[in-house]
Amino acid sequence: APFAAALAGDAEIGGFLGPHLAAAEALAATDEETGAARLWAGEAGATAAEFLNDLAREGAALGRIAGSAYPALVATLMDEAVVRPPFGRHPRLFIWGTLEARMQHAGLVILGGLNEGTWPGQPPADPWLNRDMRKRFGLPSPDRRVGLAAHDFAQAFSAPHVVLTRATRIEGTPTVPARWLRRLDVILPSSPLEAHRALPRRAEARLLHWQDALDRPALILPGRRPRPAPPVAARPRRLSVTEIETWMRDPYAIFARRILDLEPLDPIDADANAAERGTIVHKALERFLAAFPDALPDGADDALVAIGRTAFGETLDRPGVWAFWWPRFVRIAGWVIAAERARRPGLAALYAERRAEHVIETRAGAFRLIAKVDRIERRRDGSLAIIDYKTGKPPSDKTIALGFAPQLPLEAALAALGAIAGIVAAPVATLAFWHLSGAAKPGAEVPAKGDTAALAAAAMEGLVRLITTFDDAATPYLATPDPDFAGYGTYDHLARRLEWASGEAS
Repeated sequence: APFAAALAGDAEIGGFLGPHLAAAEALAATDEETGAARLWAGEAGATAAEFLNDLAREGAALGRIAGSAYPALVATLMDEAVVRPPFGRHPRLFIWGTLEARMQHAGLVILGGLNEGTWPGQPPADPWLNRDMRKRFGLPSPDRRVGLAAHDFAQAFSAPHVVLTRATRIEGTPTVPARWLRRLDVILPSSPLEAHRALPRRAEARLLHWQDALDRPALILPGRRPRPAPPVAARPRRLSVTEIETWMRDPYAIFARRILDLEPLDPIDADANAAERGTIVHKALERFLAAFPDALPDGADDALVAIGRTAFGETLDRPGVWAFWWPRFVRIAGWVIAAERARRPGLAALYAERRAEHVIETRAGAFRLIAKVDRIERRRDGSLAIIDYKTGKPPSDKTIALGFAPQLPLEAALAALGAIAGIVAAPVATLAFWHLSGAAKPGAEVPAKGDTAALAAAAMEGLVRLITTFDDAATPYLATPDPDFAGYGTYDHLARRLEWASGEAS
């Protein structure tokens, strides 16, 4: 609290250091040791103490500074502090910089960091003086440092025994060998120096083999695809039509969520993801249809936008939602109202978010299929049209025909069975998606091609086969059994998909 209070105002460096050190020592303290004993111990502690002493002694020259600038100031200055082991720890080992190496000699010299950008370093960019201006002022060229680095390399390379080393990757990024290494690769094969290599090729290969063996275990067991097969009594007996699609594509996800009861956690203060955006759009359209099931009001566009603002609620406080998804929803609202005006004259009734349930009897017992249908239209000829809202990309006709996107066909089967609450059984004439992206083309109606009755019958038959298959205790809940229709799985990390996907086919 004293440190936070100090940062709220402005003061000289000394006014911040005291509360800063008190807070740091309090955080470092344990039940066994004081914060000072832990914080200033060892080489790092000594370096930190020396840095803070210098800052306290020289900081008065900065005058008064704002507390908000103090953390960035200290972080910037600490970047220059280097923790070094005490001098003389080993009587025969020395770690030198290029300046120290110019003035001393050793029997064996190991040159490290021989990558472009490290040794030699890149000439610093000068935002004020270009090369010609530097020359006119009599200032050295930026390339002079490269020449000096080349001199240091040549001098160190002349030691009796030399080892040249470099990192082929830095934080996963490939590096470029120093220009001197490339020049040596060109010159040495035809030079007499090649005959005097410190390590013969065979010995070098042996050393490289030893180095590789440091990280190579005695036995490598490749990851295997998980094959959980819980008892039938533990397997779910109630799933929604959207979960049926997950069951088809990734049975392991059903195992993790419905059997292990594992729910993924959202990151703290995360932007609205695709699922959350879709839920908000569904909620806004549901409320609009509930408010105006028959005739559209005057200013229907404004009415839907106002309902959408309520549905978005506090998520509009998130910069990403306000900047990207709210403008998209406004465009979606305009498209939806235009579609409503074109469709409603031909409708006898309109229903939104109706629940459905149907029981399928199998040898293992009753299985309940449930659904929540986004939009159902009863036409004047008595037939039904089922529409599903999609803020993402709708499934392809091939995916629907193969049974990997069974949501709409199963909803059509439920409608034909009279399983949708409050809706008399009737044939479904049309299945369609409303693709509500809110982009330059904010919406589009995407009908599901094919005979609706045939799609519904095939989906229900496929579901019965799926239930029967998993009623066998030997059937495992595999992770993404068909890679062509896998997509991204919420539980892929739990199934360790990256470990086995590339090396095991079964």
